[in-house]
Amino acid sequence: MADPREGWRSDRLRAAVYDFGVRTYPVNAVAARLLWGYDIARLWRTIGELSREPDDATVLDLPCGGGIAFQALSRGRRLRYVAADLSPLMLGRARAVARRRALDQVGFVQADAGALPFPDGSFDVCVTLNGLHCLPDPAGAVAEFARVLRPGGTLRGTAIVTGTGGRRDAVIRAFQRWGYFGPGGNATDLRRWMTSAGLTGSEVDVDGAMATFTARRPG
Repeated sequence: MADPREGWRSDRLRAAVYDFGVRTYPVNAVAARLLWGYDIARLWRTIGELSREPDDATVLDLPCGGGIAFQALSRGRRLRYVAADLSPLMLGRARAVARRRALDQVGFVQADAGALPFPDGSFDVCVTLNGLHCLPDPAGAVAEFARVLRPGGTLRGTAIVTGTGGRRDAVIRAFQRWGYFGPGGNATDLRRWMTSAGLTGSEVDVDGAMATFTARRPG
């Protein structure tokens, strides 16, 4: 299987189409339902959790894409918020959103989820939306998120998982052949990745082919 990272890093059309689709209603709602059997409102609720973090929290958002999670931020909030992505194209789109909304608390870093350029225990919250299924080593990425979480910190995210139906698995295999997705895994794999990374209290809620998950670093 080809490594999907290069396409996400450098393909302008891929970045533009994905960003348009994920932030445009009803395109995102229809696509989520048809492709994955998923209620897109669950994604907005996951994003909304960020609005309830205390102002002194440190947040890593990776992959930030075009800044979809920024809707949970408001001007003047003093979160230390790091938006990271492997793609400079996505980072450019996210920067433009932050400028338009005057979100000066957001910093930007180009980073690979498999080798995060941050010290251990840097963040209170790690958010990874719609990203793990695009990575060549999702278990390694979860371990990296766990490493950069502070004791008591939370990993929160969404990912497409296998094993929820033949038609959905066929779509996943097609995206893998086209170089959009990595090897992925099912809901049991996702729980195992979090447990192996030393995270506890893991919760995985599957709707269609999309899993919403949380876990904590002990401490």
